[in-house]
Amino acid sequence: MYLLTNGRIVLEDKIVDNHAVVIEHDSIVAIIPEQEAATYKGYQIIDANGGYISPGFVDIHSDYIEGIVSPRPTTLMDFNMGIREAERILISHGITTMFHSLSIYKDDGFSHKPIRNPKNVNRLIHAINETHTSEHLIRNRMHARFEIDNIEQVDAFVQNIEDEKVHLISFMDHTPGQGQYRNLEIYRETLKGYNDITDDEIDEIITNGMKKDKLTLDQIKEISQLALEKNIAVASHDDDELEKLSLVKSYGTTISEFPTTLEVAKKAKEMGLWTIAGAPNVMLGGSHSGNLCATEAICESAIDILCSDYYPPALLHSIFLLGEKKGQDLHEMFQLVTLNPAKAVRMDDQIGSIKEGKKADIIIIERMDDGFPMVTATLVDGKLMTRTNYR
Repeated sequence: MYLLTNGRIVLEDKIVDNHAVVIEHDSIVAIIPEQEAATYKGYQIIDANGGYISPGFVDIHSDYIEGIVSPRPTTLMDFNMGIREAERILISHGITTMFHSLSIYKDDGFSHKPIRNPKNVNRLIHAINETHTSEHLIRNRMHARFEIDNIEQVDAFVQNIEDEKVHLISFMDHTPGQGQYRNLEIYRETLKGYNDITDDEIDEIITNGMKKDKLTLDQIKEISQLALEKNIAVASHDDDELEKLSLVKSYGTTISEFPTTLEVAKKAKEMGLWTIAGAPNVMLGGSHSGNLCATEAICESAIDILCSDYYPPALLHSIFLLGEKKGQDLHEMFQLVTLNPAKAVRMDDQIGSIKEGKKADIIIIERMDDGFPMVTATLVDGKLMTRTNYR
């Protein structure tokens, strides 16, 4: 039983001062005026030292686990060790629910990471699923990102959905000349960044990429319907045209990941889709692929959710950057990494906000002398998982 005191509490509709959060077992049981805290006997007090008491971050798109399990192009570490070590890092950044985003590629054309071999992807999906019934720190969930030319892996993909080892699916199309890589010059430079490769070899990759067979729309609809029946949200990826939004919505999509332009992002929101941008995009001041500037889109109210994408620290730092340097409402910026993603993946009945009856997934964020934000305490399911003290 805990009392979280002396902090600014991030609620669903506002940030409040002079209140305390009461936790019993795994749940939040009350938010009370701080002067009443003395009447709660036998509770362990956690002093927020004037920092923010926030819901734990919900990250619904991050391939960070790939770099932990496969830190070098030819290296593959033990999967269970990788998940446990990733948890320890993620929880230090305030992430209490992570949707590990594994790419199910036929050939990604870039890094040739062994973790993207279909056999290894399935092994990692199984290992993530096993964390639910073994000792763990955070809520580990699975986001299956299916490249639509990977026809050979459809059966395995469907089986993992049926076995409820997958908790979010997205359909990707990284064909050069559209989507994320509609700018072929940026695509060429990206290839060169990963490989020692000639212009002629790049031309061959582009030509072959444009000729690949892909899933039919009927197949995508069938898989999406199965996911929806399992209460699994469906996402599109790199939406680059207004017409594509109508297409993806026709098969049950409710999330638009990384819309490539401001126009498309605004239209996606207008159509009722949750829109996602990468927090590293905010930190870097723009997209590494030359696409949508996340900060601009957030200032235009075109983005609902921030994800860590590939850099977990960015969630924490981006919300303060946006709130304190870009003039955005800090409370609304917190929603980008807490309640909104929880709603998008249909978990908001349990997590995503500090509210009576919800799970006590809570972090405390304090500021160093120079204003640098730091997570100093993390609770998951009402258990105090970490406490950090700077000296």
